[in-house]
Amino acid sequence: MEIEKLKLEVKDSVELQRQQLVQLSLNIHDNPELGLKEEKASAWLTSYLEGSGFHVERGIVGLTTAFRATYGQRSPRIALLAEYDALPKIGHGCGHNIIAASAVGAGVASKSIIDQLRGSVVVLGTPAEESLGGKIDMVKAGAFEEIDVAMLVHPNSRNMPTQGALACAILEVEFFGRPAHAAAQPHRGINALDALILAFTSINSLRQHIRGDARIHGIITDGGEAPNIVPAHSAAVFFVRALDDDYLAELKNKVLNCFTGASVASGARLEYRWSDKTYSPMKSNMTLAELFKQNLESLGRQVKAVDPRFGLGSTDMGNVSQVVPSIHPTIAIAPPQILIHTPEFAAAAASEAGHAGLMDAAKAMAMTVVDILGQPGILDKIKQEFGHV
Repeated sequence: MEIEKLKLEVKDSVELQRQQLVQLSLNIHDNPELGLKEEKASAWLTSYLEGSGFHVERGIVGLTTAFRATYGQRSPRIALLAEYDALPKIGHGCGHNIIAASAVGAGVASKSIIDQLRGSVVVLGTPAEESLGGKIDMVKAGAFEEIDVAMLVHPNSRNMPTQGALACAILEVEFFGRPAHAAAQPHRGINALDALILAFTSINSLRQHIRGDARIHGIITDGGEAPNIVPAHSAAVFFVRALDDDYLAELKNKVLNCFTGASVASGARLEYRWSDKTYSPMKSNMTLAELFKQNLESLGRQVKAVDPRFGLGSTDMGNVSQVVPSIHPTIAIAPPQILIHTPEFAAAAASEAGHAGLMDAAKAMAMTVVDILGQPGILDKIKQEFGHV
């Protein structure tokens, strides 16, 4: 009964913040900023947290728009993660404005729990999820070393207690050929675009023989200068994704062979670079996920079972999940036919359904904080599942 009383308390606290949280969400939504340029979003979020009694550190681990806002000074330390970067042209087509506002709302609501029980709540501002893997840098810099549990709720078209994510490696390639007049002297040229198209064709053939949970996809970023010039340079960026790190390593070799073979066949010289940032697969803590699921259901939401075929993208939350028990649940703000990373989903992220998702996400996270701190032995169970006692 004491647990239920505390949960009612945090739900009421989130509700009291409704106007401020919705306004935060709309401000971020209406001012989309790309990764590591989220100056307005970071300022709005930290200002709200500071005004709510949190100790705020800005520009942590060398990322100017990252922040750490802490309430409490004891263990365990529960992290609520905020994302607030936008997509080029589409804006908040991934709903990061809702992720940010819900994390802040849950953090502020958890203050009274920290006062009554023990521990700390930490709202971590994590920039550049969409493009630059900000959490990868934060993990490497030790930002999660003192964190016991991490949560982030992502808007989507389904309510799910956690979400799968693929490991992802990023490959940049260039072919260097030799220019020539494409009609008068084509035999004197070496076609760098042909090399790239050959590589694409090889990768298309490779796709038939990879596991169903893997992905290979890319775009041409340079294909030549004019139709009457044999392209002397071509370039592309490819993402290689797999459900586990071992298979990712195997796929990386196979994909690179496609480009190497195209170089040999065409005569164009290949240069390539694997990004130094690899997105890890999501290691979801099912003990934690079950707590969140029960809390979200208590708010009247129908929660779907985890579907391994749904949500097979990649996120730097996967890197966090490798070092601390974590969940990455989703909350529905749009019908199933509306996909994320679209203008339609961006509109949903500023709709009444989006606001409802924000409020329920904040409440469910704050209620899960109550469970972690108030249920005897539950943190030990979470850590045992993760692999650390």
